[in-house]
Amino acid sequence: MSSTAGEQQLSPEKKPLWLLGFMLSLMVGMLFYMAASLSIENDASELFNNLARNARQNIESRVKSYADLLRGAASLFRANEHVSREQFHRYVANMDLKQNFPGVMNLNYAQEVSAAQYPAFEAAMRRDYPAGRDGYPAFAIHPPGPREHYSVLVYIEPIASATDKYGYDISARPLIAEALAQSRDSSHISNSGMPVPMQSRPQLTGMAMRLPVYRIGMPTDTVEQRRAAHQGSVGIGYDLVTMVRNTLTDMPVRNVRLTLFDIGPQARTPLDLPHDMRPIFDSAAGLHAPWWQPGSSGKFLSSTMLIEHNGRVWQALFSVRKNDLYTRFDAFLPWLALLIGFTSAMLLYTLFHTLASSRRRAIQMANGMTEELRASQIRLQLSHQKLRRLAAHADQIKEEERKRIAREIHDDLGQNLLVLRIDADMLASRTQRRHPRLNARARSTLDQIDVTIKSVRQIINDLRPTVLDLGVNAAVEWQVAQFRLRTGIACEVSESHDDICLSDQCATALFRILQESLSNISQHANASRVQVKLEKCRDTVSMSISDNGVGAAIDGRNKLGSFGLVGIEERIKLLGGTFYIESSPGAGMSVHVSVPLSADATRFPYQEESRANA
Repeated sequence: MSSTAGEQQLSPEKKPLWLLGFMLSLMVGMLFYMAASLSIENDASELFNNLARNARQNIESRVKSYADLLRGAASLFRANEHVSREQFHRYVANMDLKQNFPGVMNLNYAQEVSAAQYPAFEAAMRRDYPAGRDGYPAFAIHPPGPREHYSVLVYIEPIASATDKYGYDISARPLIAEALAQSRDSSHISNSGMPVPMQSRPQLTGMAMRLPVYRIGMPTDTVEQRRAAHQGSVGIGYDLVTMVRNTLTDMPVRNVRLTLFDIGPQARTPLDLPHDMRPIFDSAAGLHAPWWQPGSSGKFLSSTMLIEHNGRVWQALFSVRKNDLYTRFDAFLPWLALLIGFTSAMLLYTLFHTLASSRRRAIQMANGMTEELRASQIRLQLSHQKLRRLAAHADQIKEEERKRIAREIHDDLGQNLLVLRIDADMLASRTQRRHPRLNARARSTLDQIDVTIKSVRQIINDLRPTVLDLGVNAAVEWQVAQFRLRTGIACEVSESHDDICLSDQCATALFRILQESLSNISQHANASRVQVKLEKCRDTVSMSISDNGVGAAIDGRNKLGSFGLVGIEERIKLLGGTFYIESSPGAGMSVHVSVPLSADATRFPYQEESRANA
């Protein structure tokens, strides 16, 4: 009845909680997935911000080069009393605008003419530069109408870029006239701020910059002096679309959207722009998506920056889809992290569950046998032998289970970790030069794999050292070396034979006895020297472990809760060997065991049981 009840009690414990393990492993995998996704998104955001900053610097550098071009043209007029159209043409031709200043459509000069000078100036231009000469049309100041001052475009190179602007009075519009007057009084560069309409080329987004030119030899220290010395201005007309698109073309990431707004001369921080405000440039013009949509969508990354433009400020909005920043590996990495996390957690859960269930089954079996022995005094001797046999069997099962688990961890998990380390090492090697951030992450993953491999090796050695497969001699030497390394106690090994052949059970028993003895020495003996002897004499093998510690009483093994020496004695009895102790307080302690070479742990309990029955 008790046996049946014990089996019924064991049955619920045999059911592994695989659903719980699956859910826990899935949670760990999801944590790995979220961590990898967050890391990739942070890297992508940092990359995008760096690209946006580089693009802003490129635009500012391009604008500065345009300003330098303008100052060079102004220097031409300040160095010569009179600059002819032919000289201006050669100067601009040598600058090679198309190659050195992409986006610049023309370089021009506007002459300042008063109302009194108007008739004579127009007649002189028609006389000196007749129609058709150098590709210029007939000269005529336009738009018509009387004005106090005129700023007439007289030189435009190349003239083909804006033939309709030849003779055009750029100060005819009040806002431009005011900007020219401020530039004249301050001697600073002025710019149009907003696109300049071009009737001949409406598809372009024309922008203009101008710099005043003063007469040679006249002072320009005060506003009045600059007004008196002012003779005209040089300017450039450039296509904003061409300039910005050339900058975006240099970016390594495609599909980056750039939207520019002119927010005036006073802004120092980005403004919250209304949705109905029209940009001066939009690289995604023609698409249905409004300019403000990427900033409010979780699928995009956006960055707002200010660009200085010769006294005015542009607000630049960079945006890009997150997927455009991800590589194929980045898209695969979170799922790989999920798989690794799930697999590792599932393996650990299986390992702990197996160890816990094995220990639980052994304890339950021992408790059942103990109750049965107490219930039957008549079968005391027989039950005692059965309990010893079951204990031996449980110990054998435990050793075999440890051996199997250690082998499976070594063969399966060890090989998988090795393959994963090779892949990670190859990835680190291939990305060392081209992808430094990815290389750093691959190196970090490689270090984590090495730590995991070290932990797996430690687990295998704790379950069943692989050195036991090399023989009892190698196992004893390894255990002594580990003891010496762990405790710092001097420990010597003396062997009479290089290779002693024993059964696996016998070798394991001797190894466990050595482990238990060294553990007792390190915990209780306070010894400074330990000596281990392993000898083979005819058909027996003997082993002794001696120390110079505090020693113990011979009957110390019978103390309550002291099972170390009892366990050693039981192991030796199961093998049909002998065991005795030499010890006294203050004189150290020696443990001596000997077993037959052909010892088999499964035979001796049966022999003793047969003798008891007889």
